[in-house]
Amino acid sequence: MKAIQELLRKEKYKKINFKVSKTQHLLIKATLNGVKGNFILDTGASNSCVGFESIEKFLLTTEKSATQAAGAGATGMFTQLSTQNHLQLGSWKETDFSLVVFDLTHVNLALTQHKAKPVDGIIGADVLLQGKAIIDYYNHCLYLK
Repeated sequence: MKAIQELLRKEKYKKINFKVSKTQHLLIKATLNGVKGNFILDTGASNSCVGFESIEKFLLTTEKSATQAAGAGATGMFTQLSTQNHLQLGSWKETDFSLVVFDLTHVNLALTQHKAKPVDGIIGADVLLQGKAIIDYYNHCLYLK
């Protein structure tokens, strides 16, 4: 396993640790526009997103979006778009990051019903693809390039 970690380091990958929640979600800390938050790492989410209640927390500027969101158990949800954000996961950074803003109430309700902490948002496949992600489930870490 050490050989893989060394190879990834040589290839300029950044290592970011995550935790596995009681609900088996992958929880990762991220900094958005200089503000720290808790996020779910979700390979099935096409876009990274935050909830409407986090607009002020993360200093977001939003604009209306014609796109409707769909997620586990919910469809046709109203969304907004926020562009030109600064995202940081560990030492990996993206300085022109766009994300979707929508109602995360259903996600956080499901988490709290299982005695898990609510989250500020979701890190999705957009980040994973851009960062050429490698997820090490055994050691609970994400590598981004």
